[in-house]
Amino acid sequence: MNAVYTIWLREMKVFFRARSRLIGSLATPFFWLAILGTGLRSSFAMADVPVGYLDFMAPGIIGMSLLFSSMFSGVSVLWEKQFGFLKEILVAPVKRSSIVVGKALGGTTISVLQGSMILLLSVAMGVEIKGLWSVLLALGFMVLISVSFICLGLSFASKMEDPHGFQTVMGFIALPMFFLSGALFPVVKLPSVLRALAYLDPLTYGVDALRGSLIGIHYFPLWIDLAAVVAFLIATTALGTYLFERVI
Repeated sequence: MNAVYTIWLREMKVFFRARSRLIGSLATPFFWLAILGTGLRSSFAMADVPVGYLDFMAPGIIGMSLLFSSMFSGVSVLWEKQFGFLKEILVAPVKRSSIVVGKALGGTTISVLQGSMILLLSVAMGVEIKGLWSVLLALGFMVLISVSFICLGLSFASKMEDPHGFQTVMGFIALPMFFLSGALFPVVKLPSVLRALAYLDPLTYGVDALRGSLIGIHYFPLWIDLAAVVAFLIATTALGTYLFERVI
């Protein structure tokens, strides 16, 4: 537990000391909400959706923030490889699984903090949420989503050496997952081929769970969303731990 706490604390200090990273992590979601959300709210009406576009879009932007901040957190492993710090961690008399857990908890704390700030920003912009219980439920799903994609990012980071190449690969994976997740439009409105791909996208169920928790609109039962997110979490955690233990 000391090793897990130490890794977590280091991730926190690195994040809060980089103020530009904190501001940058909130700037993109803000522009999505402020420009696209408010711009389309008055001109974009969705049939069978009893809320405005900004309300529909806000949980999706939270999911976007969780996705990108979680997956790209793996780049820290590559920079630690470059500067030799990772080797110092790996030779410490602790289990490598503890290192994975510490990094996952650190990245999750940062991602959920960013998602919570975007949620507060959404409420300030007029998004109506169901209540305190819905916020707590959404926070639980935020944690599950963050851990899942952090472990996925760590899986790729453990097999790569170039931080710039890592960011390119993560962007290639994350962008299709985001656009197919239903964050910006209902999945049921997609053509059949794209809809089938969306059903294979784990973020689809995460966004649906966030939307169902916060504003009461979801296309799958919440237990299906939970089962899909937990299954993805188990798979990525097992993969990330397995690959990280084989880092030389």
